[in-house]
Amino acid sequence: MLIKKLHISFLSLLLAALLFLPACSNVEETTVDSADFDLDKIKERGKIIALTGYNAYSYFIYRGKPMGFEYDLVKRLAKHLDVKLEIKVVREIGKMFEMLNNGEGDLIAFNLTVTKERAKKVAFTHHHHTSRQVLIQRRPQNWRQIKQHQIERKLIRNPIDMEGKTVHLRNGSAYIQRIKNLSDEIGGEINIVEAAPDVSVEELIRKVADGEIDYTVSDDNIARLNQAYYSNIDIATHLSFPQRIAWAARKNSVQLLDTVNSWIDEMRKTSDYYVIYNKYYKNRNAYARRVKSEYFSNTGGRISQYDELIKQYADSLNWDWRIIASVIYQESQFRTNAKSWAGAQGLMQLMPETAAIYGVSDMNDPYQSLKAGISYMEYLDNFWEEMVPDSMERVKFVLASYNIGPGHIIDARNLAEKYGADPGKWFDNVEAYLLKKSKDRYYNDEVVKLGYAKGTETVKYVKEVLERYEHYRKFIS
Repeated sequence: MLIKKLHISFLSLLLAALLFLPACSNVEETTVDSADFDLDKIKERGKIIALTGYNAYSYFIYRGKPMGFEYDLVKRLAKHLDVKLEIKVVREIGKMFEMLNNGEGDLIAFNLTVTKERAKKVAFTHHHHTSRQVLIQRRPQNWRQIKQHQIERKLIRNPIDMEGKTVHLRNGSAYIQRIKNLSDEIGGEINIVEAAPDVSVEELIRKVADGEIDYTVSDDNIARLNQAYYSNIDIATHLSFPQRIAWAARKNSVQLLDTVNSWIDEMRKTSDYYVIYNKYYKNRNAYARRVKSEYFSNTGGRISQYDELIKQYADSLNWDWRIIASVIYQESQFRTNAKSWAGAQGLMQLMPETAAIYGVSDMNDPYQSLKAGISYMEYLDNFWEEMVPDSMERVKFVLASYNIGPGHIIDARNLAEKYGADPGKWFDNVEAYLLKKSKDRYYNDEVVKLGYAKGTETVKYVKEVLERYEHYRKFIS
């Protein structure tokens, strides 16, 4: 009888445990299934994929140039690893973790606060700086006309006074958990409104400044930047102790994590790191100029003052106008009076001989320079059409020819064909033999007509124009 009772009790306990298990496992879960792709495979692929967000300090386009704290740093990391860099812009923080773990990216290079909850999903790198969370609130409407102590009376300085207030927070951010904890600490309700997933911290700060909402939360370094643009916001109320800001890798990317950690440790010892940090987080005037500019990708949406003109002339070439914009940035950084050591001038850096062929009377005139430069590119496109029928490959041949002339590219094609490479493909094929034209074995080859060429500049030219174009595609419609 006793055995029977014990048996029934055991079954009851087991059943209760099984019923309770699913709820319990969700709470205690600390691991996430992740793609198996560590540093060795990244190097084999020859490319590291960094996930980041777009804002005025991490990654953006300004006056035609890709910039940002995260972008500048991860670009140096890729160089250190001797791999190419691919940037993927992700608008939602939660989506970044998902994409990282399913293998769509190798590293989250973004302004992430290290938290216990996040550490269950990813492995954080060593932190690259620290920050505190601050309350963003609006100063009184007449704050310039009243005394400081009168302003102070109208602002929240003690977090206890946040009871009953409504705070709008970025979706998926560490700010949400902090305000929940603060609500518990003060023993009163703070109303939290999570913004739509694609609404950035800067957008919420703008809403506070414009009176659309009353409160939001930001890291103090981001808040300081925005205060340079929105002078009516107050950022002096701290809501947290200093917190670590870091990047993230998959938990099973042990090699990558160790390598990135060593690199961060060494990078932080260099003046280069602090120059980059100060450039994006300390230079408030530069930030304000960017945000106000119509050539800032996140708000203005224009690459240069010549966008409409480029679109007009690009139609005749049947190219994406953003490729032409990237060429112009490479050639002159959109400066009409730019002049090279070799005598090329204007937006498109035309040589005098080429300018004369296309009837250019003033090489600094943007209309004449653009029209002639694109006409010459159209000529090159027609020249290569039969030899390189694939239109996307042909773009690379046109760019290379624009930089060094078609004759040297013909030589490189002939060498590629002779030595078994594909004469219709640029990367790793024709470009490789253009580089070899600096060696006597190749520039003296019977298939070469123009002799020696130092192809490194042209190979770099094509690569950088196309890489910049890829950045433009992420931001500029």
